[in-house]
Amino acid sequence: MERIEVNPNVLSGKPVIRGTRIPVSLILNLLANGYEVADVLRAYPELTEEDVRAAIALGAKLADYEEVELAPSDETVAG
Repeated sequence: MERIEVNPNVLSGKPVIRGTRIPVSLILNLLANGYEVADVLRAYPELTEEDVRAAIALGAKLADYEEVELAPSDETVAG
């Protein structure tokens, strides 16, 4: 995780790509909304593929430990 930085003086301590003000959450949201890694790199040329992979890895790591309450799906409500 050497590519990720958490600093209370940068974006209120949100995880960012080290040396930038680009939050990990922005990268994950772009990918979740259909961007390919190459699209992210074109939009943010200061990033590397390794930066994007580190953001994905952090998201995966956090998903393993965070309890997330999801709204019930229509199938759950109907069933």
